[in-house]
Parts: sequence; C-alpha cells; structure tokens
Amino acid sequence: MSNGLSYRDAGVDIEAGDALVEAIKPFARKTMRPEVLAGIGGFGALCEIPKKYRQPVLVSGTDGVGTKLKLAFALHRHSTVGIDLVAMSVNDVLVQGAEPLFFLDYFACGKLDNKLAADVIKGIAEGCELAGCALIGGETAEMPDMYPAGEYDLAGFCVGVVEKDRIIDGRSIVPGDVVLGLASSGAHSNGYSLIRRIIGQHPPGSNLADSLMEPTRIYVKPVLKLLAAVPVRGLAHITGGGLVGNVPRVLPRGTKAVIRKSSWPRPEIFKWLQQTGNVAEDEMFRVFNCGIGMVIVVAPDRVQTATMLLKREGELAYEIGTIEASAGEPEALIV
Repeated sequence: MSNGLSYRDAGVDIEAGDALVEAIKPFARKTMRPEVLAGIGGFGALCEIPKKYRQPVLVSGTDGVGTKLKLAFALHRHSTVGIDLVAMSVNDVLVQGAEPLFFLDYFACGKLDNKLAADVIKGIAEGCELAGCALIGGETAEMPDMYPAGEYDLAGFCVGVVEKDRIIDGRSIVPGDVVLGLASSGAHSNGYSLIRRIIGQHPPGSNLADSLMEPTRIYVKPVLKLLAAVPVRGLAHITGGGLVGNVPRVLPRGTKAVIRKSSWPRPEIFKWLQQTGNVAEDEMFRVFNCGIGMVIVVAPDRVQTATMLLKREGELAYEIGTIEASAGEPEALIV
C-alpha cells in the first residue's frame, strides 16, 4: 500500500532544516551575552535587560541586504552578506545611543542548501560578534516555488537598550556644532540596483567584486566608547538616501548641515561607479554614502577629543562640516 505524499515530496526537507539548526548552534554560542537565558532552538528566545541600566529603554530596528544579494548569487559569495545584514540594523539602533543587545535573522529560500545557508548564518554570527550582541534566534523558511534555484532572501531584527536620559535624538544640536564623518568600507548595502545596472550583465573582475562585496562597517564598539566619554548631540547612519537623505533625520527644525565634499577622500569604487555609469554628482550623494558611513555631531570644543578617541579605536574620522541656522525644514547641503 502506498505511503502517499510526504512533505519532502512537496519540496520541504524537515531533516535538512533540523540539521542546519544544529550546525549553526556553535556560531551562535560564540555571540552569547550573560543576559541570554535561552537562545537558538526554542519557540522564543529569552534575554534579560542588563542590570546596569536604571531606566532602560528598548530600541528596535529591522532591515535586509537588498539587491546586493543578487551580486552574491552571481559571484557565489555568501560568507559576508550576513555581516551586512547585522550591520544595517545594529548601526541604526546605535544612532539612538543604544547598545545592541540581541539579534534575530530570517532566511528564506526555495530549496534549502545547508552549506550555503550555514555560510550566510556564520556571517551573521560574525557580525553579531563585531557588534557585541547575541544571536539568539531566527527562522529558516524553505518555500518551494517562491524563489529561483540558488537564491534566498534575508531580514534581520535587532533590539538594543539605552538609558532613558542618554537617548540621542538630535534635539540638542545647535548652529556652530561640528559634523564628523566616519569612513565607510565601500557602498555598504545601498544603491546596488544602480550598481548592477552600471556593471551590466557580466560578472565583475575579482578586484571590483572584492570592493563591491566588502561588508558594511559595524560602528558599534567605537561609537559606544565615544558616547561614554564625550557628549554626542546627534548620530546618523548613512544608508539609502546618502548624506543628503539621512543627516536631516537627526537635525532639529531651524538647522541645516553644510557638508564639504572636499574634506574626505572619495574611495576609488565611487569614482569608478560615477565615471562608468555617467552618474551625476547630485545623484551620487543621493544614492551612495560616497565614503562616509556614519555621521557624528558634537560641540566645537569636543571635536579634538572625539576625533582622537575614534582614531584610537581604529576609525578614520574626518571633520566634514558644520551646523548652520536655517529658516526651513532640516536639510543637508553638499558644497
């Protein structure tokens, strides 16, 4: 007598999913924090709020990697997109002044390839280590017919914590403040639909591929050290929308940021993209970070201390502009 159809016949391999969970547990264990009570494998992950906080406020963020994944598929490079996934959320949480506490991921595919998935999730764990947050859970979804063979999608979710009276919201920014910029590691995870249009249908050479797949820089540990030592008035993570789109998000009404594009060296990858794609200068700053991945606003008398501390922590920090009075809505002007 026939046993009938099985879930495996329909394209879902439960045993492969269970094997993947076991394979990634060692990566997740390396990210653990003392506050984690129960992590990978349960229905929900348990995490205490660190006891050092008097009035803890939770800060949450979520993001993906975008069409940078299309390059990862074409180049068969899957080990660093997990770092991108973590970076996009932990850097967002950071700009509120928050310490990332834990991270969860969502990995969706048509047919589960355990080696490929393990490479991606190993990168996620590496990103969590760089950010000092725990990888405490996630979801691996095998959905036949939803994705082309060899392709997958990613989403990430981060929760951080900040002392209520130390939340950074930009409200203390005033004209005369100084804008510092931290160097990016490349295009990070933004503008890849335009990048793929520029490079065309042919896979890039190895040097260009290395530059385009360089993972997003995670600024958490250096910036948290800065926040402990220097009063920071505003932070902006430079993602989609570039400097002109993201800096105004932290400015109070009646102010504008005037940013001097000659104040930092533009990385070669952006020069190449602009020349090859014949991209207008305004469009470059609207789409890409153009070499600045995080912006920090401090009072003028804090610039030297902040710059020295950031450089000591391995960041390339530039004084890229000033805050000026404005009659209208907050804006960032590139001059």
